[in-house]
Amino acid sequence: MTEVDENTSDDGTPRKRPTSEKKKILLRLDPALHEQLRLWAERDFRSLNAQIEFLLKKSLSKPKD
Repeated sequence: MTEVDENTSDDGTPRKRPTSEKKKILLRLDPALHEQLRLWAERDFRSLNAQIEFLLKKSLSKPKD
């Protein structure tokens, strides 16, 4: 039985990784804050992760006073 290499395609050529691979972080949240964010994300039809990313981008795009 041959071993399958996840980094090569069927013809043996190396697979390219997406150039816009997202970074992963560990975020510890208070359970009450987590629940509030989860409910907000649900109302906006987003995942919790997408909601947090949306809020971070929005806060960084605001002009500074």
